[in-house]
Amino acid sequence: MMTNKKVWFSLLIILCTAGILMFAFLGTHPLMDPDEPVYAETAREMLQSQDFISPRIYGDFWYDKPPLYYWLVAAAFKFFGMSEFAARFPSAVFAVGGAVLVYVSGRKLFNERAGLLAALVLVTSLEYFYLGNAAVTDMSLTFFLTAALLAFLHRQYYLLFGFAALAVLTKGPVALFFCGVIILLYQVFTGNVKILKTMKVVRGSLLFAAIALPWYAAMYSFHGMDFIDTFLGFHNVTRFLQPEHTAGAVWYYYIPVLILGFFPWSAFLAQALFTGLKEKGEYYNTCVFLIIWAAVVFMFFSISQTKLVSYILPMYPPLALLTGYYFDKIWAGQQYRALNAAAVIFGMAAVFLITGLFYAGAGVVVELLPSVKIMAVLLALLAVFVLFQSVRHNFRAVFTAHVLGMMLFLALLMTHTLPVITPEFSVKSFVDEFNQHYDRQAPVYVEKFYRPGFLYYSGMAGIELSREDLQAVAAGKNAYLVMKKNNYEKLSPEIQAQFQVLVIQADKVLLFHENNYRILGED
Repeated sequence: MMTNKKVWFSLLIILCTAGILMFAFLGTHPLMDPDEPVYAETAREMLQSQDFISPRIYGDFWYDKPPLYYWLVAAAFKFFGMSEFAARFPSAVFAVGGAVLVYVSGRKLFNERAGLLAALVLVTSLEYFYLGNAAVTDMSLTFFLTAALLAFLHRQYYLLFGFAALAVLTKGPVALFFCGVIILLYQVFTGNVKILKTMKVVRGSLLFAAIALPWYAAMYSFHGMDFIDTFLGFHNVTRFLQPEHTAGAVWYYYIPVLILGFFPWSAFLAQALFTGLKEKGEYYNTCVFLIIWAAVVFMFFSISQTKLVSYILPMYPPLALLTGYYFDKIWAGQQYRALNAAAVIFGMAAVFLITGLFYAGAGVVVELLPSVKIMAVLLALLAVFVLFQSVRHNFRAVFTAHVLGMMLFLALLMTHTLPVITPEFSVKSFVDEFNQHYDRQAPVYVEKFYRPGFLYYSGMAGIELSREDLQAVAAGKNAYLVMKKNNYEKLSPEIQAQFQVLVIQADKVLLFHENNYRILGED
């Protein structure tokens, strides 16, 4: 009875913490360019066309991702109405569900306290919070992949194959790759290769095929090699081998991303990994599996030539479990030196983050300075409090301060900082300005980066803008152009003179060309 009360109390803490963080701010800000509008718009067009097999955007077939997230967003739109809240709702649900998964699994793999600590570590880490509040596929992939791999650890093999299939329906074959490689490496490192005989591979594979393959078969039947070449050829193979964003194609890209994304728990990360590597007792196999899981995800995306901040999210659940296990271990063993060392590291990380916040506030958006100062003071006070409680050997106060301090920090981020920088990252308010100038007749050319958001908020797909379009616009027709401010500023003065600047907002500019203008000086 006492155990059941502990479980329910722990679940209540997790659900309250995760629920507040994932749902309190879900509809408070517009969709951020370019990724969130892509998923929201594709789901909306799925509803409009009533075609739930072939995703579309701009009215054209869209082979970027499998359909599961689009289905979920479409269902949310149907239930809640078309809104930012609905577009992000599936991610928030999966984020809360992921925390519950980590707790339930952690208490079985380690103990009750380690599971609770791991779940709280996960939901209060910066990147997990960010992607739990974003209309993108990463959180749903992370949930299904986590469920599949934890099912393997608990020898629930049908669940392993079922959740792996859902992961493949969310993001594609990369999910199957992760499950296969992580499990195989674990078997090699622990000498448990014989476990393959007990994994119900044949029946599990049939279950996997029944869930994952029908959509792929239908897409191939409807679209043939266009689907194969675009989805598998470009979006999986080519993007792995060739950088889509050359600025991020460096081998160390994910090192700072991980340190910042796992904040504030980065202070415990090195010690947690080292403790897991040293484990020789009853938790040896579990620690090996969690370390292999995190390492495979990290190495795969580090090798990949296309890199995005969100890609390494699937390594956060195993890192959270290792951190929960580590903190529980030093707590139970009263290892004060480890606690003090973590407090010092956290203080140093806080200083770096404060410096970065001031740099962003002063160097990017001056209006950020008031909110940056508030968050800087909060981080400084939190660092001092954590150090003070560490010296007093108060493990409970140190952990609680991290959780509550991070919740307050994230609340300030969403209520004071994000509203200031929203015009930099969303086209929504810019579309309001556009609507005041648009004559409802002339064609509209939109740069690729802004086109999904422009369509979602204006209802107009526009024409994707290229340099060649400048020539076409000058040929005689009236036209509006939406482009990045810095791209406009790179144009020659002769070309700029042919356009009337109607709106400049943050990094976006709205131009108008009348048919009596001609572009001069073009080659």
